[in-house]
Amino acid sequence: MLRLVLPKGTLERATLQLFEEADLPVERSSDVDYRATIHDPRVTEVRILRPQEIPRYVAGGLFDVGITGRDWIEETSADVVTLSELHYSKATARPIRMVLAVAGDSPVTSVTDLPDGVRVHTEYPDLTRRYFEKHGVDAQVTLSYGATEAKIPEIADAVIEITETGRALRAAGLKIVDTVLTSYTELIANPESYADADKRQAMEEVRTLLDGALEARGRVLVKLNVDAARLDQVVALLPSLKSPTVSKLFGEDGYAVEAVVAKAEINTLIPALKNHGATGIIELPISKIVH
Repeated sequence: MLRLVLPKGTLERATLQLFEEADLPVERSSDVDYRATIHDPRVTEVRILRPQEIPRYVAGGLFDVGITGRDWIEETSADVVTLSELHYSKATARPIRMVLAVAGDSPVTSVTDLPDGVRVHTEYPDLTRRYFEKHGVDAQVTLSYGATEAKIPEIADAVIEITETGRALRAAGLKIVDTVLTSYTELIANPESYADADKRQAMEEVRTLLDGALEARGRVLVKLNVDAARLDQVVALLPSLKSPTVSKLFGEDGYAVEAVVAKAEINTLIPALKNHGATGIIELPISKIVH
């Protein structure tokens, strides 16, 4: 039913991992194969292509649904429907930022400090032109094919570049002057496909699985027993999505308690629970959380 296109390159590994966690594993003959399969009745075709191209392909109806970054949607001005903002990127759950950067010793502190004729290199020429036009700066925008940060000062006066942490820009001796765009990975759809009720239902079901897998990352389920006299103390220790589930134990003056908690907190939480009277503590992995 759905023709799906996934991003190749920096997002590839993280995207394939997410689909694996969502129980939609992507299978292909080799790591360089651009065709793949997902053994799910909702997905009839899978391609793996450059994220720069995906918004146009989805907007043009070559695919019903795809994954790409907000940066490429804005660069291409593609007419697509955003199904979900997926909080993952190349290495973290943080968004990438598209930033304006100049030499570290430059007196420039804002985009309006740049003079007309400023040389700007970027992988996003259309978006960059619109950005400078908005701020009234007549910039000479040149398409960069990579290593953009290395072009200051001899080749460029400024760059528009993406970053997760800013580390690479600082290592190149640059400073960030402005954030042009904050970009998450997005699940997008062709508008005509989205208008089809059956395809829209399939898209929403795939979105539910992906969102549920992302929501479960970094969380575990904790289950424990506790005497009635110590119930309030133990419950007070438990952070949860809403509130812990508490059930009376059959034939005993005690309770079974379970809660979803952050995995990062478990190493201090379990000893604290035990010290406050919890017994039979069990930590269980979670594969999905669906609201």
